[in-house]
Amino acid sequence: MVRRTPVRPHARPTRGDTRRTPLVWHLADVLLVLAFAASGRRTHEHGVTAAGILETAWPFLLAYALTALVARAWRTPGSLVPTAVVLWLGTVVGGLALRALSGAGVAFSFQVVTLLVLGVFLLAPRAVARAIDRRRRVA
Repeated sequence: MVRRTPVRPHARPTRGDTRRTPLVWHLADVLLVLAFAASGRRTHEHGVTAAGILETAWPFLLAYALTALVARAWRTPGSLVPTAVVLWLGTVVGGLALRALSGAGVAFSFQVVTLLVLGVFLLAPRAVARAIDRRRRVA
């Protein structure tokens, strides 16, 4: 089993390392949550405006931020397990709960799509980065 050390804010990751700065990982995650909201609005013809995207995305962005703080995700932002899995599930569950509390729709089909799309969006980049890191270490 490979032991991973947490990223220290002052430590600079090496090239190709999945431990890139926390800001990069969190910015990428936020952009992907916004892309999820924009895609949903486009698919359902609700209009893709900045205000509309934020209206759809805010519950998930808030849930992501709270989950990242509680999980202290800045310590190992590129880690697939447990960091990305916790961020994914916290964003989905928290986002759907906030959306329901705000009176927006949370149909079962929307819950399934949210779980799957955010799963791919939040897990796949880390899985790819991890695979690239492993290939570079072997080469």
